[in-house]
Amino acid sequence: MTHRSRFSALLLPFALLAFIPKHPLEVVMSPAEQELRTLLTTYETSLNAGDAARIEQLYAEDGVFMPAGFPTASGRPAVRGAYDAVRGAYDAVFANIRIAIHFTVDELTVKGEVAYARTHSAGTATVVATGASGPEQNRELFVFARGKNGWKIARYMFNKTS
Repeated sequence: MTHRSRFSALLLPFALLAFIPKHPLEVVMSPAEQELRTLLTTYETSLNAGDAARIEQLYAEDGVFMPAGFPTASGRPAVRGAYDAVRGAYDAVFANIRIAIHFTVDELTVKGEVAYARTHSAGTATVVATGASGPEQNRELFVFARGKNGWKIARYMFNKTS
């Protein structure tokens, strides 16, 4: 190998570095994915505030809430009836515990007018009756439906991490 070819071989890696972008690649989300992430953030904020009235507005008319340790709350065909069923379930949860958690999206898939998100959450839960606090960690599955009023939670369930 000649002196010139060795020098060229040494410069090659530096020349290739010139083609690496200076800024990290941005993740481009579809409008639907952005709307769903906003919905999840609103849900998280409302959950942490114990705002059952706001949460009920995030559910579809026939939404179903399946909380760990509580009965399933199934919506009815009438909008108000479905929201009342969901709100009642959240009122029961908030009567027992206060939550301060953050959701992390592990998977978000949109298929036309239906989407799902697999998430996990971590934070603290405080028992209302005693004031005792402890770590709160869950795995969640959200199913969303897009209707005339945008994306709504159609089904939601969670369970404890193992």
